[in-house]
Amino acid sequence: MRLVLLSDTHCHQRFPMPGGDALVHAGDATGSGTLDQVREFLEWFAAQPHRHKILVAGNHDWLFQREPGEAARLVRRHPGLVYLQDSGLELAGIRFWGSPWQPEFCAWAFNLPRRGEALRQVWNRIPPGTDVLVTHGPPYGILDQVGGGEHLGCEELRARLGVVRPRLHVFGHIHDSHGVARAGGTTYVNASVCDEGYRPVHPPVVVDVTAGQVKVVSGPPRGRLDRLGALQASLLAPEREPFRDR
Repeated sequence: MRLVLLSDTHCHQRFPMPGGDALVHAGDATGSGTLDQVREFLEWFAAQPHRHKILVAGNHDWLFQREPGEAARLVRRHPGLVYLQDSGLELAGIRFWGSPWQPEFCAWAFNLPRRGEALRQVWNRIPPGTDVLVTHGPPYGILDQVGGGEHLGCEELRARLGVVRPRLHVFGHIHDSHGVARAGGTTYVNASVCDEGYRPVHPPVVVDVTAGQVKVVSGPPRGRLDRLGALQASLLAPEREPFRDR
């Protein structure tokens, strides 16, 4: 199955869109999550030619938290579009799970206390056997820095990944860390379309997911994906710096 991965489009809807079987958006589709912004995004998203469309919310997508019933009603208007919030689906034998939560970040939507029990409970719901995990935020230490600064990802999510070990983990949130990394049997994709200036400069990432592997078809022009396997050690040794796609 060919997946087209994107995140953090922030109301931008004019950029080249690769073809594929499923279009996966990892949140922050809008600027402030108003009803009109969500409606406009869903109409654009549903109009894409991909057979399947999968969406999680992000910290800017307030409607999904403040008025979940209204957000669900808008989603239901578009057959073939699936919104995941601590839930999953299976397509062609590939098991997806999606969640919008993240450590506290500037009093935006879907915030939970960092290193807290609430986040631990959220991530413990990710089922073993998940093939493709879609979250808005990154795990701690993996494609989660702005300008090479401090790591902003979630420690509790990273701990759960050591148990679940999905084949593909898609996220966004930290625009400056757009890229791809590999760790053992997992491929990590920060699919942010926008940069830190909210300009849609990063292309969607295209991957092929089969029964045996995840193959990156197109993605960040920088980087050598074949040399990033050593990132696995960072999941087990927090004091070590992970590789970063460059």
